Amino acid sequence: MPEERVFKTLNGLGFSDIEAQIYIFLSKKGLKKGRDISLALKLNKQQLYPSLKNLQNKGIVSVTLEHPAHFSAIPFEKVLDLYLKTKMEVVKRIQQSKDQILNDWQSIVIGMTDDSSEKFMVFEGKTHCFY
Repeated sequence: MPEERVFKTLNGLGFSDIEAQIYIFLSKKGLKKGRDISLALKLNKQQLYPSLKNLQNKGIVSVTLEHPAHFSAIPFEKVLDLYLKTKMEVVKRIQQSKDQILNDWQSIVIGMTDDSSEKFMVFEGKTHCFY
């Protein structure tokens, strides 16, 4: 199903399930009040508003200044472009600092610990016989 693929894509981009539902709803239905979103998606205020805030912080959802506030989502193409750009910047930073990261990795030394404390194991389920 196309909706499932889009939903999975949004999850892969870091959207929670609720954020993905809200984004899909807003991007397809346009400007909506929080109450309308809540009723359509069967979400309570404690689920809806923190998720809307997270989407706003990511630049995915915008809100009007009127009361009650109305919410809208940026187009899906822009969401993909935004995340592609972000991921490419992360890759570029890692590539630029790869040598330093590998040097840091090589310099980590873990000392040997003398763990001579007694241990036991608990087996659950069927009776275990050891010969």
